[in-house]
Amino acid sequence: MDALDLIRRMLAHTAWADALVLVALRATNNPSSWREYAHILGAESVWLARLEERTSPLAVWPTLSREEVESLRVELAAGYGRYLAQLDSTSLAKVVDYATSTGQPFASRVDDILMHVALHGQYHRGKINTLLRQQDQHPAPVDYISFARGAQAAVTPLPGLR
Repeated sequence: MDALDLIRRMLAHTAWADALVLVALRATNNPSSWREYAHILGAESVWLARLEERTSPLAVWPTLSREEVESLRVELAAGYGRYLAQLDSTSLAKVVDYATSTGQPFASRVDDILMHVALHGQYHRGKINTLLRQQDQHPAPVDYISFARGAQAAVTPLPGLR
């Protein structure tokens, strides 16, 4: 597997895991869990905008309703899918100039940005699962190996998954 294939697989895992966490979150009203999830999507939106060299419509820590979260998750999965489909191996080394949310200028390679998106989301999904466990609720089984084994086997314990 080359680097581009690996990154595409990791971002497929990201979309899959975002969907599973949303299923688990539907059972909670805990604002901290929903805030973490909105942050995952807000950060994914900001990074996609940077990759596409446009302004993000969202902040890194947005305040989103449940309805907005549902539609944004779908929109981001499609947006990353479109972005990844047009990449080739040489475009992974392209450097993207951007400013952080505090205005500090940086430049990062496309492959580093995409790896960050995948790893950053997984970190926050872990925090959400901890919050769910503390409320005696089912965490979302979002480990990469669960994704690699096949979504159906990984999600069977979660009620409400479609």
